[in-house]
Amino acid sequence: QVQLVESGGGLMQAGGSLRLSCAASGSGFNIRAMGWYRQAPGKQREFIALVASTTTGGSTNYADSVKGRFTISRDDAKNTVYLQMNSLKPEDTGVYFCYMIVNFQHYWGQGTQVTVSS
Repeated sequence: QVQLVESGGGLMQAGGSLRLSCAASGSGFNIRAMGWYRQAPGKQREFIALVASTTTGGSTNYADSVKGRFTISRDDAKNTVYLQMNSLKPEDTGVYFCYMIVNFQHYWGQGTQVTVSS
């Protein structure tokens, strides 16, 4: 059973930066896409960023709301995906969930809270 463990959330003032990490437990599996979603209070979960498999080029894709501010990256040796968040805004507040496709199965992290104060 694959488990995704997130870290790095917290409270930050607007304009600040945070870095989220998400590591998949275990070894010997093939991780394809990795990504991040967030859920703001009272809203549906929304796509934030995705990084494709390194073997297919590792292309990235971002939601318009975070382009130019957030950067997704992956370390396949550590089975880890990162989300560097710069120039944070109060509207970035929410629970951030990582997402991975491992051996063609979809897995989600438990979520980590990010709160941005104005």
